[in-house]
Amino acid sequence: MEEILPGDLDAGDVIMLPGSGDELLVKAVRLGQGGFILTVSPAGDDVPGAERVITLAVAVHLRRHR
Repeated sequence: MEEILPGDLDAGDVIMLPGSGDELLVKAVRLGQGGFILTVSPAGDDVPGAERVITLAVAVHLRRHR
């Protein structure tokens, strides 16, 4: 596990948000007005409708699982 910034993410990465123990699969990353906009779903659970969109500030540190 390594700490990274949202700009270092790619689709297919598995991350954990600060303050959360849930692993999330990154589906898409794009740059928005408030920071990076990520489309994520629970890792290992590709149920339709489980995707959600979150916006992260550029300076937020995430944990990436390899």
